[in-house]
Amino acid sequence: MAAFDQQYEKAWLCRIATNKCLDYLKRAERKTFPTEDEYFLTQQNRAPSPEENILETEVRKQLYERCSLLKTPYREVALDYFYKELSVAEIASKTGKNRKTIQTQIYRAKAMLKKKYLEGGQLYG
Repeated sequence: MAAFDQQYEKAWLCRIATNKCLDYLKRAERKTFPTEDEYFLTQQNRAPSPEENILETEVRKQLYERCSLLKTPYREVALDYFYKELSVAEIASKTGKNRKTIQTQIYRAKAMLKKKYLEGGQLYG
């Protein structure tokens, strides 16, 4: 440790304060927890477990069955949007319908699906 020179007292105190702050920050980094965004980003990059694969398959099967119970045109829109995960633009292009029409059909199909899930019960959620 360097000898204390009273001529540079202010610089010496500032250096001590700086070192203490750096020590505190280093210690704090070890105690941090990932934010929600960081957690979900890391979860996306990992391989799903066998249990998650089975659950995903079952949920998708239920979704397909319930979408198939809807009447035309909501059945097709629901399958394209919720099951196949196509965008509104993709569905509009595929069907030749207006985007607003597709959005309205998706909104109505969603309400119908919610009712179907409440009637039939849900395995998960």
